[in-house]
Amino acid sequence: MPIRLFVVATLLTSLVSFVAPAAAQELRAIGDCTIRPGTLCPGADLRRADLHGADLSNAQFTNADLTGVRLDGARLRATNLQQAKLREADLRNAVLEDADLRGALLRGADLSGADLSDANLRDAHLPNAKLKGAALRNTDLTAAELPGANLADADLRQAQLRGADLRGASLAGADLRGADLRSANLDGANLESAKIEGAQFLGASAQGCRGCPS
Repeated sequence: MPIRLFVVATLLTSLVSFVAPAAAQELRAIGDCTIRPGTLCPGADLRRADLHGADLSNAQFTNADLTGVRLDGARLRATNLQQAKLREADLRNAVLEDADLRGALLRGADLSGADLSDANLRDAHLPNAKLKGAALRNTDLTAAELPGANLADADLRQAQLRGADLRGASLAGADLRGADLRSANLDGANLESAKIEGAQFLGASAQGCRGCPS
């Protein structure tokens, strides 16, 4: 009998351990916005909200105000953040694969170590943003504004940076192999130790750029 009870208790413990991660995120509302995957919160006011570690995959935050929001470690896969205000947002180590950030305002945002692979940041505003060590492979940054941004050691393989504003940006040690930087503005940028094999620089402006191809 004691052996049977031990077996049953062990099975119940294993079941609880298996279910717990799925139920770990407590559903809560901030204003009219429910914090959960797939939530629909266009235009929501979430300024300075603490959403660190939240799962907001496939959610809708178009035109939302997320100024100063804490989203470090959050999961935002395929989330729609078009035109969202994310100034000074904390997105360190967040997962933003396939996210739509077209026209998003990310001035001074911290995206250090974030995964933005295959994301769309066309026309996004990222002045002085921190993207050190970020994964930006196959990311669309066409015409994005990145003056003064820190992209040191970032993975930008096959990234689209055509017409991007990278004045004074740091790309030291970044992996730019196969990236498209045609017509980009690299004036005063730092590409020292960057990997640039196969990258395209036709028509790029590179006055005072360190490490740019001559």
